[in-house]
Amino acid sequence: MPADHHAPHAALRLAQDLIRCPSVTPEDRGALDVVADALRQAGFTIERPVFAEPGFPDTPNLFARLGDRSPCLVFAGHTDVVPAGEGAWRHDPFEGAVVDGMLYGRGAADMKGGIACMLAATLAFLVDRGPDFPGSIAFLITGDEEGPAVNGTVKLLDWARARGERFDHCVLGEPTNPGRLGEMIKIGRRGSLTGKLTVLGRQGHVAYPYKAENPIPGLLRLASALVAEPLDGGTAHFDASNLEFTTIDVGNPATNVIPATARATFNVRFNDDWTAESLGAEIRRRLEQAAGNAVRFSLDLQPSNAPAFLTRPDGFVDLVSEAIRAETGLTPVLSTTGGTSDARFIKDFCPVIEFGLVGETMHQTDECVAVADLERLTAIYERVLKAYFPVS
Repeated sequence: MPADHHAPHAALRLAQDLIRCPSVTPEDRGALDVVADALRQAGFTIERPVFAEPGFPDTPNLFARLGDRSPCLVFAGHTDVVPAGEGAWRHDPFEGAVVDGMLYGRGAADMKGGIACMLAATLAFLVDRGPDFPGSIAFLITGDEEGPAVNGTVKLLDWARARGERFDHCVLGEPTNPGRLGEMIKIGRRGSLTGKLTVLGRQGHVAYPYKAENPIPGLLRLASALVAEPLDGGTAHFDASNLEFTTIDVGNPATNVIPATARATFNVRFNDDWTAESLGAEIRRRLEQAAGNAVRFSLDLQPSNAPAFLTRPDGFVDLVSEAIRAETGLTPVLSTTGGTSDARFIKDFCPVIEFGLVGETMHQTDECVAVADLERLTAIYERVLKAYFPVS
């Protein structure tokens, strides 16, 4: 194994190599090659499945495994990134510049930096312990997380299962920390459900309202019914579910015409009190009760691939928490906040937690992470590996 993969600052070099691949989803531009090259030299078997589905871009993915024994610890993540955006960067978003102790670049936080730390930690662990450790290590890396998430982790997991792969626990390296490394572990995520509400009226002249049926008051009535009462009061590990309207639209450019329809779109981030089905039923109940015989409406609930889920605190969560405390001195909060992630797919295969870098600048202009945090996260992941595979 080349010395530069396990010497100090290995995570920084790997992160820079990844950032210099402009892998704006769904493009790869060599990012998975960086991962494959590092793991192949450490003895991992590498697979590079590409998945396709009509209407979506073909997506490259990577699966790597070392060992054939249980338990198997999986590191998961994505090498695709969002576009650099239209704002002016102080440093080229695909250069990987280091200035005043900060690494700049698209994906530095989300999540090429995290993948670099996983790689560096694994390589350091193998240098220290050798290949004959009591178990297996695997990597699940996709190029389709920031995109539609159709040809990425969900299909990669199905592909692995069809091959007989079995996983015991997973660490997903999303940037989970709000402000300081070590503050937060994600042990679950809220679900997401989107609805499109249409109220039907009858077009007419505003001077003759009795000849028309204005849908706007009906839409306001139904919208108010959806938010009048909380959906729930939260659960042991989740905040209360929240329904937010994201657009209300009539599409009427005329000031003297009563429109025929009025539309609204809303999104619900829901906790483990609900499934998408039970939540949809509650939404319909509220709408039908408010509408009575006075409002004609239709509701389109878009199929949800983002259920609420929870990895209940156990010995594995404690193991990761202790590794974080040992390196940072912080006791991480066990959180379920934030948006969706690929953990929603992984949780059907094995318990999964998320812990990565500070996410304060992710998706922003001048996305960056502290070089010191790359080194600390690498040390945390290495501690996790050593505790997960103890010396007999």
